[in-house]
Amino acid sequence: MTVSATLLICAVVLTSVGVVLVHTRALTRVLIGIIVCGNGINLFVLSATGRAGLPPLLYPGVAHSRVTDPLPQAIVLTAVVITLATTAFVLAMAYRSGQLTGSDFVPDDVEDRRIVLRAVISAERAELREQHGQPSRRARRDQRREHRRRLRADRAFQARARDASGDLWDDILGADPPPPPPQPASRQENDTR
Repeated sequence: MTVSATLLICAVVLTSVGVVLVHTRALTRVLIGIIVCGNGINLFVLSATGRAGLPPLLYPGVAHSRVTDPLPQAIVLTAVVITLATTAFVLAMAYRSGQLTGSDFVPDDVEDRRIVLRAVISAERAELREQHGQPSRRARRDQRREHRRRLRADRAFQARARDASGDLWDDILGADPPPPPPQPASRQENDTR
């Protein structure tokens, strides 16, 4: 069985380009990647069959070694149908995403990022506990009290900051007293009315 080097190179290039495109965040690129990767895999399967031979019709006088194996062709036909169905699904997803958000870009899932962050923090805590040992009950209680004190002080600072007018001089020393309201003009004594 001889394999065509040209078919193998084309299959490798198409499959690798398709895989790179599938790993992007834009759904149109994912769609193109699925199509290109499907074609590359089909070329892999067809190149594995070897050289072309006689049609797979068994009739008297034909050597079985010269007949083409029909199984890879049936697998490729099935793969074409599956690729078409996947392409239709991703195309519908891209169209719906474009209608809802105006873009086919797929953002990160916030909940997945939270789960990853929790796992990272949990691993860091375990590592710190392993390095420094488990603190005693009294040390944990003192640490909680210190955290609460710092939190109360921070909240008080924020409350004072909300009351501040932004003028440093007035905030530190206190604002000047408001000026007295203007008095109505009194009648002059020489008025002859």
